[in-house]
Amino acid sequence: MPAYVIAETDVTDPERYEQYKAASPPAIAAGGGRFLVRGGELVVLEGDWQPSRLVMLEFEDLEAAKRWYDSEVYQEAKKLGDGAAHLRVVAVQGVRLAGRRQLDCHARLNALH
Repeated sequence: MPAYVIAETDVTDPERYEQYKAASPPAIAAGGGRFLVRGGELVVLEGDWQPSRLVMLEFEDLEAAKRWYDSEVYQEAKKLGDGAAHLRVVAVQGVRLAGRRQLDCHARLNALH
């Protein structure tokens, strides 16, 4: 079942943070992860949460996400960003999606209603 790492980032030292941004993609790929969201326009739909920057990564499962975070290669990349931002990072287990064919059937049924 997929897992997602969600990071809220408040950058305090843009120059130093750029070093981390350059080093993190190879470290994420080495851990089997991929970016789903990397900054980008953000719209608050409800509540008073005002994140300045969000990143979302996808991993094969929750154990893979934890292995990546604890890995030497990521910890080395992370050191480049130490002191450059305030981070809040969580990993969450995703849901197993139904087969594509089943999803297509649901879409057709919904279109009839």
